[in-house]
Amino acid sequence: MSSKHKLFEGALILTAAGFISRIMGFFFRIFLSHAFGEENMGLYQLVFPVYALCLALSTSGIQTAVSRMTAQKTALNKKEETGNILGTALGLTLLISVAEILFIQNNASFIAVSFLGDERCTDLLMIISYALPCAAVHSCICGYYLGLQKARLPAVSQLIEQAVRILSVLLLFAVTQSSGRTPSIRLAAAGIAAGEFVSALFTVHSLSRQGRRLHTFSVKKLGKDLRELLRLSVPLTANRTIVTLLQSIEAASIPICLKLYGLDTSEALRLYGVLTGMALPCIQFPSAVTSSIGAVLMPAVSATSTAGNRTAVIRLLKKAVGSCFILGLSCCLFFLIFGRFIGTLLFHSSTAGRFIITLAWICPFLYTNSSLFSAINGYGRTGSTFLINTCGLLIRICCVFFVIPHFGIQGYLWGLLASQLAVSVLAFTVLLAQTAKE
Repeated sequence: MSSKHKLFEGALILTAAGFISRIMGFFFRIFLSHAFGEENMGLYQLVFPVYALCLALSTSGIQTAVSRMTAQKTALNKKEETGNILGTALGLTLLISVAEILFIQNNASFIAVSFLGDERCTDLLMIISYALPCAAVHSCICGYYLGLQKARLPAVSQLIEQAVRILSVLLLFAVTQSSGRTPSIRLAAAGIAAGEFVSALFTVHSLSRQGRRLHTFSVKKLGKDLRELLRLSVPLTANRTIVTLLQSIEAASIPICLKLYGLDTSEALRLYGVLTGMALPCIQFPSAVTSSIGAVLMPAVSATSTAGNRTAVIRLLKKAVGSCFILGLSCCLFFLIFGRFIGTLLFHSSTAGRFIITLAWICPFLYTNSSLFSAINGYGRTGSTFLINTCGLLIRICCVFFVIPHFGIQGYLWGLLASQLAVSVLAFTVLLAQTAKE
């Protein structure tokens, strides 16, 4: 099979898995909102910035580096060296994730009170921290298989992780109710750890069937592979960590600033839970389609531009960006018409319906930005996408600190719209300048 066919097959497999996983997660959120209520949803969502920050530090850059190094060795017919790369990456990422567990376990209360603003997050942080080493193993092995252009294992492991997370929470919820106790939102955090644990076991088991490659691990090559791994992963990790840190500051500050607006803790968490656990996932749901377009667009732009065919690149960009924009306009219209109905029917929340209607206006920009970023990355301008993302985040953070205290949650919704609009303008400008140079 040619590399082109492998690329499209891999993109198709990952897209299908991502879409199915997103559907499962969407209905799971509906269950959580009904089972635990809006305030507990707010608590659950509040710990995710800390979890995402830990994953950015321990896995994001390393997974990409493993995938790239594995692909390079495979292209050079040095497949026996890929096991050495994977073994080095696993050791490094596990070391980082264990250090993160120890840090969270010893400082969970401080993080919950000082950073997240609610002591009730302490137990959730303690539980969710156990998922980090499993996520590290899962991530490295998936990166290894993606480097081999084998997308089936990452796709299946993603579905297994989501399925186990949902089923374990449902089972724990039923057992707790049958024993006469009131189910706690801690069950949802336990589901994350269970899902990552089982998906890690699955990837390790699958890898053991190719154990002959890992038997080639050489201590002599450890230093060389580690240096190369760090050279590739550190810049990626730094970029991802900065973006995730800004996102964490943004997310953790919303409930705090809502209190400055005059809301009590319960109401602030309720609004935060409705926004991040109900309305935003609903708006982002169709982006599974634009993500698949982006997955195919990036390598296509890279290959076409390298061949020097400017006309073909422009035609490709017009089709991809235009399709995403049309989808965004269609979803905007759909959510404007049915947003209130969706909030009431699915989430039993009129507040969610109001948020969906307001957030509908970001759809054309949100969906188009996915293809714009993929195209820019296809040109190798990853630094530009980082700066544009950072600019958008800074706009949102400014709205959190300076607009929410005066206008409440509506001020943040305005900030989201302004942020997506600014990102679209900047990304389009960069892409226009890049195509003009060729």
